[in-house]
Amino acid sequence: MGFLPCSCPLPCKTRSECETKSTHHQSESSTSSSLLSQPSLPLVPSLSFQPQSSSVDHQCLATLKDKSSYVSSLAVSDKLFYTGSSNSEIRVWPREPPFSPEYSTGDDRNVVSTGNGGVKSLVILGDKLISAHQDHKIRVWKIIDESSRRGQKYKCVATLPTMNDRFKNLFSSKSYVEVRRHKKCTWVHHVDAVSSLALSQDGSLLYSASWDRSFKIWRTSDFKCLDSIEKAHDDAINAIVVSKDGFVYTGSADKKIKVWDKKDKKHSLVATLTKHLSAVNALAISEDGKVLYSGACDRSILVWERLSNGDEEELHMSVVGALRGHTKAIMCLAVASDLVLSGSADKSLRVWRRGLMEKEGYSCLAVLEGHTKPVKCLAVSVSDSDSNSDFSCMVYSGSLDLSAKVWNLRVSSI
Repeated sequence: MGFLPCSCPLPCKTRSECETKSTHHQSESSTSSSLLSQPSLPLVPSLSFQPQSSSVDHQCLATLKDKSSYVSSLAVSDKLFYTGSSNSEIRVWPREPPFSPEYSTGDDRNVVSTGNGGVKSLVILGDKLISAHQDHKIRVWKIIDESSRRGQKYKCVATLPTMNDRFKNLFSSKSYVEVRRHKKCTWVHHVDAVSSLALSQDGSLLYSASWDRSFKIWRTSDFKCLDSIEKAHDDAINAIVVSKDGFVYTGSADKKIKVWDKKDKKHSLVATLTKHLSAVNALAISEDGKVLYSGACDRSILVWERLSNGDEEELHMSVVGALRGHTKAIMCLAVASDLVLSGSADKSLRVWRRGLMEKEGYSCLAVLEGHTKPVKCLAVSVSDSDSNSDFSCMVYSGSLDLSAKVWNLRVSSI
C-alpha cells in the first residue's frame, strides 16, 4: 500500500451492493458477490434536516493505495492509525500527513504484522493491537514505538483462544458445544470469521462477535475466555458494541439487534430490537451510552434512545427515527462527540451532527465523495476544540476500491 496525493474525484454512478454474511456462505468471495441493497423503512420518521446553524470544511488529505487487497478494518491511536487488509496484512501510518518516504508506493516497511486470514476488525489496548481474522482467530500484537521500530514487525504475544484455554477444555465433555449438525467444538473457539471486536470502558474485557452466531468475552489481563453466548442470533453477527455501563449490543444478518447484560457472571438477553427489515451491518454507541445507531441494507441509519427508568424496561431502547441520505446499504458507523459518521455501499461517507441550536434531530453536514467502490470501514478522532461548538477531526475510511483515505473536517457555527 502506497501514498498518493488525493484529488478526490466524484465517484461514477455504477451499481453497488451491500456486503452481508450468511452462515451458509463462509468465503469472503461469496459475501462480496452477495452485496445487495434492500428497500428503505417507510414507517420510520426521518430525523435529518438541512443545516442552518453550522458549516463544515472538509478536505481529503491523502489516499493510501493497495495493489491487490481492500482495506477491511481501521483503528486510531494518539499518533498513529492502522489499516487491516483482506490479505491479512496490518499496516501502520502517522495519524496525520505528511507521510515520510517509507510509506511510498511499493514499500512494505510499514507492514507490522501478517496473519493467516483477512483482518475483519482492529482495536487498540495500551501497548497492544488486537486483530480479528477471517480464519476464526483473534491475535494480540505488541506495539513497537515507531521511533525505534526500523522496519521490525510486531510480535504476536497471544492467539485466542490461548493454548491454556484450549488445553483446559480439551478433555471435558461438558466443554463441547454443537456448532453445526454432527459437529462439536470446545466453547472457547470461534468456528467462523471473527467479524467485530469491542472493549469495555475500563479495558478489562474484550468482546468478540463472529459469523458463527456467537459472541465471547475475554479477560484482557491474561486473555482467558470468561463467557460465550452460543446461538446468540439466528444468523451471522456482523457488529458488536459495548456501552459505558456495560450493556452489550449485537447486530446480525438475521435483521435483529440484541441487548445483553451481565448477571451472575453470565451475559443474558435483555431486549431484542427489530425495526430493521434487512441484515444489520454496523452499530455505534454514543459516549454516554444513551443513544445507539444501527446501519443495515435498508439504506437507513436507525437512531435508538435509552428508555428512562420505569418505561417498559423489557424494551430497553426505542427507535426515535432514521437518518436518510445514502442510496445504498450502510456498511459502517462511527461516533465522536456529537458527530455520527456513516460509510455506505453508495461509495460515500456522510457526516451528521446531533441537536444543533437546541433543535431536535440531526443535520447532514457533509457528504465525502472520492471512493469508487463501497466504503467498508471508518474511524474518527477529534483533533482539537476551539469552543463548545467549533472543532476539527480526522476521518479515516477504507474501501473495497483497495484504498484508504484520510480526511480533515473543521466544524464551525455560523
